Order: sequence, then C-alpha cells, then structure tokens
Amino acid sequence: MTVNEKIRAFYEALSASYGPQHWWPAPTPFEVCVGAILTQNTSWGNVERALANLKQAGVLSPEALWALPPEELAELIRPAGYYRLKAGRLRNFLDLVVNSYGGSLERLFELPTDRLRQEVLAVSGIGPETADSMLLYAASRPVFVVDAYTLRIAFRHGIVDQECDYDLLQETFAGALEPDVALFNEYHGLLVQVGKLHCRKREPSCVGCPLERFLEPGEPCEPL
Repeated sequence: MTVNEKIRAFYEALSASYGPQHWWPAPTPFEVCVGAILTQNTSWGNVERALANLKQAGVLSPEALWALPPEELAELIRPAGYYRLKAGRLRNFLDLVVNSYGGSLERLFELPTDRLRQEVLAVSGIGPETADSMLLYAASRPVFVVDAYTLRIAFRHGIVDQECDYDLLQETFAGALEPDVALFNEYHGLLVQVGKLHCRKREPSCVGCPLERFLEPGEPCEPL
C-alpha cells in the first residue's frame, strides 16, 4: 500500500468507526479564530470557559475585544491558561483585523488563500497550525491542518519520519486527498479523536483502534 493509499484508507476506516465529528466546535468564524489562538497548549474545555467569559461580558467581537484594556482581556481569558501571553497574541490578531481591515473579518477573508495565510502568519504569536485552523474552519479554505496527533499517527504507521516538519507533514496528507474543505475538516477531527482514544503519546492502545490493521510489524508504537 502506498503512502497516498494508506492516508485515504485511514480516512475511510476512521469515518466508518467514529462518524461525523462536527469539528470545529464554535458557532461563528470569529469565535473559531479566537478559539484557535486560545487553544494553544490547553484543552478545548478550558477554551470554552474563556469564550463563555467573553460572551458573558458582551465583548466577543473584534471592535469590543480591541477596546478592552489588555489586563481586562487577560483576566477574561484566564481559564485558557498562559492568559497574559495569549491576550497579547489575541490583541496582535485584533490589530490586523481592526486596523488593517476595518474590524471586518469578512474583508480579511476576501483575500486569496495564499495571501490570507501570509497575512495571518505575519501576526506575532500565530504559527502554522493556528493560522491553518483559521483558514480551514473560519474562512472555509481547503487547507489541511496538521498537529501533534497527525505527526504521532503518521510516524507510528511509517508515513513520515519523527523529524518531519509541519510543512512536509501537511503536504503529505493534502497531496493524497482532493482539496475539499469538508473532507479536510472531517479528517482533522477524526485524527484528533483516534489520537485521544488510542494513539496516545505515552501509552498507545492499539487493540481496537480503527487503524490497528494498518500497523505493520516493526512499526514503532513508542512515546511521541
């Protein structure tokens, strides 16, 4: 089985086992963007608490968040952890939206995909995974999001080396699939699910995993 065939077969197996993932769990494009920044190094449950604080305060819009004093913003997002650092990163993104695009996320999202990605990546504190999450889940662009789960699963199944960087991992998966927003959306959610349930970092549980039959003898199920 080639790498491309294996990647496509993974999707079919995961989809058959888990069904639709309804990912990303946020109701508006702007909430997706805020959540993508806040979810760095924390769980989505913590992000939901921070988002709930912002909603309760009535400030979950670009202009309202930008108008908040930095210390007040930091306190509202405290549940997400690293709240002062994330408040700074969120303000960097808000600076782009408010001061370069008139507070309109829609205007920002009118840019061609490559230019949009460059604009978001130029924001201090936003890396490729966060930027691509915004592009896929908020702007509905066919950009495949990869993360630690993707690397762990791909490495343990012999698709990439452990030292594979973000760009190569993304190219490997995207190159095996049709550039489809709904497909990329579902696939990422499915990889997250199997990563949480079976392909865990320190104690992988291969028995009963939907991808167990694709694990060839000698392929490493080691901590990663």
